[in-house]
Amino acid sequence: MKFCPKCETRMKSKIEEDIFLCPKCGFTANEDQYRKESGVGRESASLFSEKTLGTSLKVMDAEISPDAMPTTTTECPRCGNDTAFWWMLQTRSADEPTTQFYRCTKCGHTWRNYA
Repeated sequence: MKFCPKCETRMKSKIEEDIFLCPKCGFTANEDQYRKESGVGRESASLFSEKTLGTSLKVMDAEISPDAMPTTTTECPRCGNDTAFWWMLQTRSADEPTTQFYRCTKCGHTWRNYA
């Protein structure tokens, strides 16, 4: 999963065009540009192995209105707002607990909590 180096929104992968696109601010980059812009160096190159480049995890569908999602009271680490949308995904093996994702209702910042 890659996040925009400018606004920290999760970037979408356009596999057919071999680029990453930020749906919030419009930042686009290919893999090399992304590494340079985000400060990811050669030591982290294993994170972008050919094995994982073609895969992506859809955290939240852009076509679904976030207003339909449940909300909870939790503090946003970026703006301090006390309300966030939440959802859960099984991101690790089946014998591990689910990962809780939160998205601030005010600034749109997304973060996760490993239960």
